[in-house]
Amino acid sequence: MAATALPTATPSTDDPLATRYRRARAATVEFCAPLEPEDCVAQSMPDASPVKWHLAHTTWFYERFLLREHVRGYVPFDAAADYLWNSYYESVGPRQPRPERGLLTRPTLREVYAYREHIDAAMVRWLERLDPDDAPPALALGLAHEEQHRELIATDVKHLLSRNPLHPALRPGAAVAATASAPPSRWLERSPGLVEVGAPAGAGRPFAFDNEGPRHPVWLTPHVLASRLVTCGEYAEFVRDGGYRRPELWLSDGWATVVQQGWTRPLYWTEALDREFTFEGLVPIDPARPVCHVSAYEADAYVRWAVARLPTEFEWEALASEVPVAGHFADSAELRPRVASAGVPAQLYGDCWEWTSSAYSPYPGFRADVGALGEYNGKFMCNQLVLRGGSCATPPGHVRASYRNFFPPHARWQYAGIRLARDLG
Repeated sequence: MAATALPTATPSTDDPLATRYRRARAATVEFCAPLEPEDCVAQSMPDASPVKWHLAHTTWFYERFLLREHVRGYVPFDAAADYLWNSYYESVGPRQPRPERGLLTRPTLREVYAYREHIDAAMVRWLERLDPDDAPPALALGLAHEEQHRELIATDVKHLLSRNPLHPALRPGAAVAATASAPPSRWLERSPGLVEVGAPAGAGRPFAFDNEGPRHPVWLTPHVLASRLVTCGEYAEFVRDGGYRRPELWLSDGWATVVQQGWTRPLYWTEALDREFTFEGLVPIDPARPVCHVSAYEADAYVRWAVARLPTEFEWEALASEVPVAGHFADSAELRPRVASAGVPAQLYGDCWEWTSSAYSPYPGFRADVGALGEYNGKFMCNQLVLRGGSCATPPGHVRASYRNFFPPHARWQYAGIRLARDLG
């Protein structure tokens, strides 16, 4: 399992449709190349899925929502695909329960790759004949969906390997030396005012998910945002100060989760607070790198301890809209957050998804699409919080200032970190 750079896989929107499709699909296969078959079939928890299931599900998405709906005379590859590889589309029909995806030892991984090759050949034949102006919206959605699952493969594999008592390294021999100190965190003062948030609408606009719109005005009160993410060293101070033993710092649901789950530190840290599990195996915790794999409950407790708060998603977007979309994404060989640069603001994009205090809810005027694809985002707008900015496992080019990721507040296996905010006045 030699260390290799991950593919820079986000194709240009100017490329032919078939080229864009090939690159997106090839990037996923390349990403999985270092994995052994045994790595691809196990499921470490109900929130994670086996790699094999991800490979088949994204393939099924193209077959179900593009080939079967837009290619005359297309014959499905396998009549059982709707049951085996459907994720959550109730209107499509029954499916394998999510916590039991790891029981699908058959079809085999070899057969899943054969399924991918069959669908890829059919998709390329269709796309090579298709006028780009006639491409259905589900194609752009499918390419973005492929990128989302490539990131999920990374996070799910990391969780799987972390549960192995041998703490195996997917990238053995990679450099793990501690970095230089992080630059001092500065407060960036933000003036009050009306800002426009959300993805722009209209013909010719870049792709955005439906939950990113409609674009609308939001009033922001005076506040400050930290210039970089919270580091491992800073979070370790919270842990050593009894942060996981002080109920006054926690939301009620968060404290109940701490007690029930026995949390005492971030997900991949050792009890001694000296090492963490990474794709290089167990390595010393680097105090200068951003803390990650913390839940929203942990993020909220930390900011209370730091006499601060989490940003709202609109405060984050207003700042992120002023800087280029650039950062440490999955195109490097290092699936680990890096120390912040000296630039201000730093780490808005890449490194770690950033928890916000905003509930994942519809924007004014939001309407989900009609049909099965209307289930993609809208039906999850309950009991979730918004994260912004992408991480070191996110494909480059996948995120933008308006991008709204969302997870329940107890989720820890994603590359999620913390940026401080405070009110002014």
